[in-house]
Amino acid sequence: MSLAVVHSRSLVGLEAPEVRVEVHLANGLPSFTLVGLADTEVKEARERVRAALLHSGLVFPHNKRITVNLAPADLPKESGRFDLPIALGILAAAEQLDAGRLADHEFAGELSLTGDLRPVRGAVALALAARAAGVRRTLVLPPGSADEAALVGGVDVRRCTHLLDAVRALQPGDAAEPLSRAAPAAATAAAPAPDLADVRGQSAAKRALTIAAAGRHSLLMIGPPGSGKSMLAQRLPALLPPMDDAEALHSAALQGLASAGFDPRAFGRRPVRAPHHSASAVALVGGGSPPRPGEISLAHGGVLFLDELPEFDRRSLEALREPLETGRITISRAARQATFPARFQLVAAMNPCPCGWLGAQAATGRACRCTPDAVARYQGRLSGPLLDRVDLQVEVPAVGPAELLAAPDGEPTEVASRRVAAARERALARQGRLNADLDAAGIAAHCRPDAAAQRFAEQAAQRLGWSGRSVHRVLKVARTIADLAASDAIEVAHVAEAIQYRRGLPAA
Repeated sequence: MSLAVVHSRSLVGLEAPEVRVEVHLANGLPSFTLVGLADTEVKEARERVRAALLHSGLVFPHNKRITVNLAPADLPKESGRFDLPIALGILAAAEQLDAGRLADHEFAGELSLTGDLRPVRGAVALALAARAAGVRRTLVLPPGSADEAALVGGVDVRRCTHLLDAVRALQPGDAAEPLSRAAPAAATAAAPAPDLADVRGQSAAKRALTIAAAGRHSLLMIGPPGSGKSMLAQRLPALLPPMDDAEALHSAALQGLASAGFDPRAFGRRPVRAPHHSASAVALVGGGSPPRPGEISLAHGGVLFLDELPEFDRRSLEALREPLETGRITISRAARQATFPARFQLVAAMNPCPCGWLGAQAATGRACRCTPDAVARYQGRLSGPLLDRVDLQVEVPAVGPAELLAAPDGEPTEVASRRVAAARERALARQGRLNADLDAAGIAAHCRPDAAAQRFAEQAAQRLGWSGRSVHRVLKVARTIADLAASDAIEVAHVAEAIQYRRGLPAA
């Protein structure tokens, strides 16, 4: 047989469309041609495959004209994931293994020169795509990648460590040796999370943190150095409930697209991303060619913490505006387009001025030496449209030594997390989504305050000059506050507290 077809999958964003690896051997001038919109890494498979076959003791058809077509031809292909299917296709076309068995499998894996298989990116995305397509093929992947793909139920995943293992499994008749079935790695116990009770004082900030966790609201904390902003942010993940299976798989698929890959032992943990303020816009929202997810997508379902917010490049921060509103990011390039989910919870921290000590003299004895113009320029690094999309903006004032040492322990995380879980359950039972995710129709249906609270909200919005977006966000925060209080109605007290969390930046 001079023609063989091997099934595999490409990776375009978060999607994994099927690819048919067609291998044809013909008489003629010996050559090895690879076609089908292959990237440089794919074209280099010719040398890897030749060396792997020879080193494994298999016969490479040197005297044949080899043509490998990756179909469909208009689908971009990248990375070394097609090494294994190309090698098996050559062997099947040369009648060195049973080509009939290829139809029941899908292969992906990068070959070393010795024939060992190396992991590939996006194993969870491959398994999800195979399950969604309803195919009944066995997915054969290298170690590591197979453990990731095994997290997806309903897909038969087999682990293959060497090219010869795949060849033995495809031998005709009883000579075949089955590949070992991959099983998901057991999740390791996470290190004990920091406790909210460790934060002394700052009752208002801890209350805002609880509200943010209950409704998945974005939060900006403003205060001098050492006031506890980073401590509070580090304690938010422990307040959030565990991820369900669908959320965990979606998060794992996105994590698997990153260059660092995904550790199956961390399956089910909410991701926490904390990029440095030198991160570029591409690093934050994604980009490149082919498009890769950025920090906002890698934080999908979890927390994105941006410390020293004004120190980020302004273009990087402005790129967050649309994802904060829509929960996704579309990366467009001349040759292709990719859409990644970005439903993250933003937590940011900043100083009130360049020196950081604005308003902290009474507690610390350190006076701010910044001019009003310097303070205005520093705070002006954050645009109004961006701040308009942040639900909670709270001051975290400096705490004096006497107050810090005398303050009693606060509410522990275990107690606060139970209230957060109860508030989330109320929201999901009422509207099927968290309060921060409500659209205009959902706000009108579920966030309508009573008559007195509505008059109060109207007066506050008119006096403070709020935009329509600000009004909607205050109503969503008020709905979360009511859920924490187990109240079906949004009352004046709930609206008044929500308004307090949009006081904006302190002035010089």
